[in-house]
Amino acid sequence: MNGPGGPQKRLDRRPPHVVASHLFLVEDGRILFLKRRNTGYFDGYYSVPAGHVEEGETAVQAVIREAREELGITLRSVEFAYVMHRFEGHYRVDFFFKALEYEGVPTNAEPEKAEHLAYFRPDSLPGNVVPYVKKAVADYFLHGRTYGEFFL
Repeated sequence: MNGPGGPQKRLDRRPPHVVASHLFLVEDGRILFLKRRNTGYFDGYYSVPAGHVEEGETAVQAVIREAREELGITLRSVEFAYVMHRFEGHYRVDFFFKALEYEGVPTNAEPEKAEHLAYFRPDSLPGNVVPYVKKAVADYFLHGRTYGEFFL
């Protein structure tokens, strides 16, 4: 099929991607995790605060919103840390941002979705960390990588 700009690619061959934003909130060399519950995805496992990027929202706006919803804090400054291309039944792109400045004290603001908050050192995570998050933490904090892939 040809268009004004020349041959067009078949758009129906492009897989849709779900986009999510994650937060690395680090205090004294330890990363903040929430223990998931009642979510239907890796309940009983630890993950960093995260959520889907909603329509009309950027990845940074999403992580700011999720920090407010899940932790009750206001992010004032973040920096890009890591991105992961992931496939778990469908394609995903996960952005990880590191908190640089925030207001408030992190609390479990969604107790219906998280049992509690806990801080762990990147080199001594518990066994029950969501697998792709565990890889992202190792890649970024232990190996200095800013890109990774995770395919089940």
